[in-house]
Amino acid sequence: MAEIPDARPRPLVYAHLGDLHITDAKARNYQDFLAMLAQLEVEGAGQLDFIYLPGDVADNGQPAQYRLVAAALRLASVPVHLITGDHDMEPGSLANFYAVPAAAPLPKALMVRGVRCLFLDLCGPGTGGPDFRLGTAQLAWLREELAGVPAGTEVALFMHTYPADLRDAAEQAEVIALLARHRVALLDMGHTHYNELANDGTTIYAATRSTGQIEEGPVGYSLISLDQGIVSWRFKPLDGGFPFVLITAPADYRLLRHAGQAVGAQFDVRAVIFGANAVASVQYQLAGGPWLPMRLDATGVWQAEAVCPAGATLPLSLIVEARDVTGRPGRHQVQVASASYQPPPRLGAGSDATSIGAWEDNGILGTQLGPNRNARPLHPSS
Repeated sequence: MAEIPDARPRPLVYAHLGDLHITDAKARNYQDFLAMLAQLEVEGAGQLDFIYLPGDVADNGQPAQYRLVAAALRLASVPVHLITGDHDMEPGSLANFYAVPAAAPLPKALMVRGVRCLFLDLCGPGTGGPDFRLGTAQLAWLREELAGVPAGTEVALFMHTYPADLRDAAEQAEVIALLARHRVALLDMGHTHYNELANDGTTIYAATRSTGQIEEGPVGYSLISLDQGIVSWRFKPLDGGFPFVLITAPADYRLLRHAGQAVGAQFDVRAVIFGANAVASVQYQLAGGPWLPMRLDATGVWQAEAVCPAGATLPLSLIVEARDVTGRPGRHQVQVASASYQPPPRLGAGSDATSIGAWEDNGILGTQLGPNRNARPLHPSS
């Protein structure tokens, strides 16, 4: 299939495998972890920049639990980035966590696909449990890192909880202010045990449900992209089929970070397709109109230029459908808005106060069955 020139850089695309809480090799969550890694290796080949584990990697922070994690990660050919959770701190230190070969010292900063990715430790500076802190040295590091980001470079932050969960009020306030001042695009976390997206008008907060302590919905992982400042997020059930489509642009109206991300009279449609089988065709449909073809660019992204129909009701439905060589289809749908769309008032509270609520087509049930809100008593310490 002929490629078209890459008019813009390839987006950052990664997989988030929610809190693992690994205990032993016979447990269901360990088998699910192995299955997710194998699935990503086979079906996501060439599409992922990295895999992200958001803390609570081991349920009790024990060496044997981390040895199981290290063994499983041998399945992954892409980089894996781990951060700490309160369960990793359960022994009183993070020495066992850092014995995992993939566990690089935190905090750490990486440049991936032109995005500055900052990975933080909220657990080592505190005493474990819910005592989430950055600490003086790490907070200074975060200030310096954000101040040093070149103009026009997007930032993604990776930490175990919402900033509002930080124990120290002054630290909490400063982190929230830093996010706003430096217009951080994405903050991706674990801890909640449920899928959730929040949007404070500048930063998209993303949480993916737990793998090891399942309060709601099927086991699976999320696929996230950052495409020139546009954040896209979609949950992939482990037992769901392929091809699996992720629209990376334009932004869904619920995830607009600023007015400039609304669509104009003409706009680019971009999507990444996951699946081991070759893709036979990709097409899009806007506002119930005709299906129109998309083409593969030189970076491996499918794209087309769409025309916004005059007088269409907002937001507009945008569907991208892919078919592989076996004839199997996969679809992703978002709702896009033009500059006339007025988003609801949002407070930059660094919390789920700006949650977008349920989005069942994208894997968000909105029931918040997990530690932050409507937790079941089965896991009171999570």
